[in-house]
Amino acid sequence: MSDNKLQKRGPTSIKEKGQYFLAFGVVASMLLVAGFPVFVIFFFGIFAYFLVRMFAAGSRNETKEIFEFYLSANEILRDDERKWFGFEIKDAILRGETVLQRMSGAPPLVYFTLGALYNKAGDHQAAVNCLSYVVEDETSDESTYAYPSPELRNYVRVLRRFERDPSDAPLTSTAVRALERARKLRGKTLLDDSRLKAALAGAKEVKREKLNGKVKHTRTENHYQDSSHRSMTTDDWQNVNGNSIRSVTDVSASTDRREKKDSRKDDPFRDHKPISEVLHEIYDKNI
Repeated sequence: MSDNKLQKRGPTSIKEKGQYFLAFGVVASMLLVAGFPVFVIFFFGIFAYFLVRMFAAGSRNETKEIFEFYLSANEILRDDERKWFGFEIKDAILRGETVLQRMSGAPPLVYFTLGALYNKAGDHQAAVNCLSYVVEDETSDESTYAYPSPELRNYVRVLRRFERDPSDAPLTSTAVRALERARKLRGKTLLDDSRLKAALAGAKEVKREKLNGKVKHTRTENHYQDSSHRSMTTDDWQNVNGNSIRSVTDVSASTDRREKKDSRKDDPFRDHKPISEVLHEIYDKNI
């Protein structure tokens, strides 16, 4: 088995290394002819080697993240009796979104898998956005990817290797085949289901907003009615109290005047002369 793998991978690996050595030899020869010292050329050669290795490692890491996303998503999406926590589904969705953000020209299977996860999580509008691209957009077909990015090229190379020899990564190969089968058989069904549920959710939201608006309007009217009622009641009470006070005051004043008048009538000394006048009259009579 290992001999077969070496025979399959050997030509591609030798070809790539040969291209690197040829390019390095041409550049080194030009620098040597230009008069650069040998140690400077050697230093630049080492620097270029590590630079190429760094970019190649980054591309391999992105490819690894894609297949890990396939593995985790396939476990969640396959029909079994396991119950998944919400945060587990969200973690898988976050991994797929990260792949889309980092990779230029992501594979269509990534979009389908992400849309299926959104459907399972209940975010149907996001599911429609992903699934509609895969199911209805003709540019999502693999045949339209004529100018791949380095990340996509490396992804396809690893994918073909898994397809040729599934035993090299059996779990990953099984996950990819299951997702491709689901994309072919259930893509349109998932899209229609997500669209229907998204429309129902939108209708419920509109109905809820209208109901909240009516309740708020009714509360405002009741508040104004209560305020006007309280104001009228206060004014009436003030009028009643004012009239009562004025009535009591008038009655008290009339009563006082009547009592004073009666007291003047009942006073026996009201019309008597002063004592000095009486004495003066008696004195005048005696004289």
